[in-house]
Amino acid sequence: MEAAKKIRSAVAEVSQLRQAALGDPPLRSAVARIKRVQAQRFAGTYSDLLAQGPYADAARFFLEELYSDKDYGERDAQFARIAGAVEKLFPAQVAETAVSLAELHVLTEELDHAMGVAWLLQASVDDDARAYTSAWRAVGRRDDRERQLSVVLRIGHEMARLTRTPGLRMMLKMMRGPAAAAGLASLQQFLEIGFDTFAAMAQSAGAEYFLGTVRAREESLIRMLFDADLGTCETELGRTLGPAP
Repeated sequence: MEAAKKIRSAVAEVSQLRQAALGDPPLRSAVARIKRVQAQRFAGTYSDLLAQGPYADAARFFLEELYSDKDYGERDAQFARIAGAVEKLFPAQVAETAVSLAELHVLTEELDHAMGVAWLLQASVDDDARAYTSAWRAVGRRDDRERQLSVVLRIGHEMARLTRTPGLRMMLKMMRGPAAAAGLASLQQFLEIGFDTFAAMAQSAGAEYFLGTVRAREESLIRMLFDADLGTCETELGRTLGPAP
């Protein structure tokens, strides 16, 4: 039951952070704004992949499922209620992906919460790129930023590996009913969409290219936000913050 234990622990940490934000409206608003900025940044950074071509679906999957500002409360609640069912219902490889997703979720929530606190300290700054850069520098935690990217890429590689498991797509389809009955419909949807997205890329060995592109661009962003002068960060980040996705 190691997977269930890890998932429950992660969900409990996320819940604590959310409860703290709920009791502090300004902080809740700041965290929500951080998430919006990050979703816009991702959409801007990958506008070429999102627009068209063989990687559009994969980029959209990452944007909506891993870099989105949407509320993941339903998926969290499912994880918390029946984390043990993940190991009972899904193959071991799928349980590993669920654990990675939970790990990413709690790390992201921790960083976003810390960013929200830092954002509030510069309430007079009305430029998102400038405020985001300053909050990023104030929070620091470079190792955690790099680990966050590492987990994102791990999920992508796990999805790609799942597509090479004989019969797994048919198994996922057959599990829709049991998963829904067990309260795992949200996780089931995530897995099916991810599976189909990476299966389509696998036909042309595109998964490695896509994940390599994500790695290169995100590592470049992390280096810039930590190491470049503030003016460069604000200018470059501002270029990516187009209309909300």
